[in-house]
Amino acid sequence: MYTVEEFDKQKTRVFKYITFKKRTENEVRIKFKKEIEDEMLEDIIEYLKEAGYIDDYSYTEKQVHEYMLLKTMSIKEIEYKLYQKGIDRKIIEEYISKNREELEEYEKQSIEKIKNKKATQMDDEEIKTYLYKKGYKVEEGE
Repeated sequence: MYTVEEFDKQKTRVFKYITFKKRTENEVRIKFKKEIEDEMLEDIIEYLKEAGYIDDYSYTEKQVHEYMLLKTMSIKEIEYKLYQKGIDRKIIEEYISKNREELEEYEKQSIEKIKNKKATQMDDEEIKTYLYKKGYKVEEGE
């Protein structure tokens, strides 16, 4: 067991970590698992989730929005990046399901950007292979 003072001190450390940059529940767990007793860490995470400071769905929305603004990625690449951050599979699937149309439109735009960028360096078949390896749905005849 732990004291209220210990809890508050460690909660403040975790809070500073997550307010500096948005973090997933998994990132918090990994960062503090060796520094904070398991039971206390679970309680801190639960407290911060209830207070809305740790919210993996909200994190997913923000990350995907950022990817869409700054990068050309397939839906598969986005999923993979979110898995790497430790986002639960159900949250990722729920987000993709709710935003399928928007994501598919983004993916089509990404394909066009990549095709235009790579056109001088690769032939059509090489571009298709490149897109396929990146997780894009490449139709025959494109």
